[in-house]
Amino acid sequence: MQEISGGEVAALILKREGVEKVFGIIDGTYFGFYASLRKHGLDLISPRHETSAAHMAGAYARLTGRLGVCMASNGPGVANILPGLVVEEAEGNRVLVITSCRRTGISYPDRGGTYQYFDQSGTIGRFAKWSVAVPSFDRIPEIMRMALRKCFEGRPGVVHVDIPESIMNTKVKAAPAFWDVARYRRTTAPHPAPELIEQAADLLLGAQLPIIHAGSGVIHALAYKELEAVAELLQTPVVTSWAGRGVLREDSPLAIPMIHVKLNHIVRNAADVVLTLGSRLGETDWWGKAPYWRRANEQKMIQVDLDGSILGANKPADVIVQADIKVFLQELLKRLAARRAELNSGDRAARLKKFGEYRAKYRASLDRALADNRAPMHPARAPAIASATFPKDAIFVADGGNTAIWANFYHAMTTPGTLLSTFKFGMLGAGVAQALGAAAAFPDRAVCCIIGDGAMGFHPQEIETAIRNKMRVVYMVLCDKQWGMVKMNQQFTLKPWKTLLFKSLGPDETINADLGEIAFDKLAESMGAHGERVSHPDELQAAIRRSLDCGRCAVIHVDVDPVKHMWAPGLIHFKEMHQEPKG
Repeated sequence: MQEISGGEVAALILKREGVEKVFGIIDGTYFGFYASLRKHGLDLISPRHETSAAHMAGAYARLTGRLGVCMASNGPGVANILPGLVVEEAEGNRVLVITSCRRTGISYPDRGGTYQYFDQSGTIGRFAKWSVAVPSFDRIPEIMRMALRKCFEGRPGVVHVDIPESIMNTKVKAAPAFWDVARYRRTTAPHPAPELIEQAADLLLGAQLPIIHAGSGVIHALAYKELEAVAELLQTPVVTSWAGRGVLREDSPLAIPMIHVKLNHIVRNAADVVLTLGSRLGETDWWGKAPYWRRANEQKMIQVDLDGSILGANKPADVIVQADIKVFLQELLKRLAARRAELNSGDRAARLKKFGEYRAKYRASLDRALADNRAPMHPARAPAIASATFPKDAIFVADGGNTAIWANFYHAMTTPGTLLSTFKFGMLGAGVAQALGAAAAFPDRAVCCIIGDGAMGFHPQEIETAIRNKMRVVYMVLCDKQWGMVKMNQQFTLKPWKTLLFKSLGPDETINADLGEIAFDKLAESMGAHGERVSHPDELQAAIRRSLDCGRCAVIHVDVDPVKHMWAPGLIHFKEMHQEPKG
C-alpha cells in the first residue's frame, strides 16, 4: 500500500505504455496528473492555447506512428480544446486526451449551477471514438486500459478520459494494479488471412492495368517502403487520397500526385483492378464513383483497412481485408514475388509512359508561373523556393485556404511522410501547432510551415511556445491581406463577368473579405523569434537560409500579389468535388 493520487495512477499507466511527451496547459484541477508526469520522466510541452495541444499531439502521432497525448482542465480548458479534438478525429490521428472535471457529487450530473462544468464526456463522445468519465479512484486503471485499447483498435482517432479533480488530486492509500501493455491490449498488428492475400494476388497479377489508391492508413502504418516495393514489382501507378499525399516519393515514375487532378481521373478510369489501402474513398476521392472512377461493374477492388466499418462502404469491394496496411503489404509482396512469372504486364509500360508525359506537360504549364519575378511575389514562387532550399527530409506543413493550395501545387515531395495539413477538415490555423508537434517529434529536422496571413492570425501566440521550447520551426506567412478563397467565391457570385474581365473586384464590391496588415516579422521579434520580411522572390532564398541558421524559431513575412493569390490552381476541381457523382 502507498499514498498515491489518481493523477499519478494515470501518469504511471502512460509511462508503461511508452508515452514520452504530453501536450497541454497546466491548471490546479489536475495538478496530481501533470506533477506526476515530471516525477516519472514524461515531458510536458505547454502551448498558449489548448486547441494547439490537440494539434501538437495529432501531428506527433501522425509522423511517428505512436500515441499522441494531450490534456485540458475542466470547463474552459476543455471548451478550448474541443476544436482541435474535432479536427484530429476527422483527420484520423491517434490522440488520447485526458481532462479534469469538477469533483464527484456536483458533476455527472450537474447539481445545478456547478462552476466551470458541462457534460464534457457527453460532448466529446458525440464525435470521438470513445469518451468516458471516471466514477471512482479504483476504476482508473481499468478505464485507462480500456481507453488505450480503443486508441489502438481500428481507425486512429480521439479517445477521451475525464477524471474528476477530487479523484485526480487526492492521495489515498492503495495498491493499484499496473499491467504490462501486452496483458490488456493487442501489441501486434492485425494480420490478413492467407487466402485473402492469395485472392488479392490473383486479381493484381491478372489485371490489364492495376492501380494502387493509397490513403492516410499507409501513413499511420509507416508502410512507405512496402508500398513502393509492391508498386515497383507490379509496375502500377499509385494515386492517393488528399490525406495520403506523399506516401510515395513524387519523383517516382509510378507516382500520380493528387495535384494532377485530371490525370488522376484518367488513371482511375483506365484501371481494371484497384488496390485501396487505408482510404475511405470519401468525398475528396469523389466517393470512388463515375465519371471520376471507372464504374464498379467494370472495375475490381481490393480494399484493405483497419476499420471494418468502412470496408465496401462507399464502393463495392471484391476482396475485403481488415488488417494492418504494413503487414498486408509485406505478405502480399512475398506472394507476388513468388508468382512474378504470372504477371500480366500487357501494355503497361506504354501506359506509364503516356501518364508520365501527361504529368510532365501539366507540370510545365504550372511552372510557367515561376518565371514571374515581380514584387509583390507570385504565390507560386514561395513554396517552390522553399522546396528547393530546405533539406530533403524537412517536414512541411500547409495551412490556409489558397495558401495551402499553392503550397501543395508547388512543393515537390521526394521524402515520404513529410507533409502535414488538415486535408479532411481544412482547419485554418491548425498548422501553427502541427509544426510544433513535428518539431517535438523530430527536434533535429527542419520544419517549414507555409501558412496564409488569415490562418496565422488564429494562433500567432504559439511563436512564443516555439521559443520557450527551443523548437526551430520556420513559419513562412504568405500575406495578401484578404480572405482570398472566400473573396474569389464572393466575386463570382456577385459579379462573375466583371471578375473574369478584371480578375478582382474592389473592397466595396465584396463583403468583409479584406483584412488589415499584421507585420508578422515584427510580431515574431517581439516574442524572441527571428523575423524577416520579403517581397521580391530574389530575396527569399537568402531569408530562408538565415532563418535556418539562426538557431531558433523564425518567421518570414512574405508579401504576395493579392490578385494572383486568389487565382489558385485547381479551384474548379474543388467546386466539382462537392457535386454528387453520377455513378
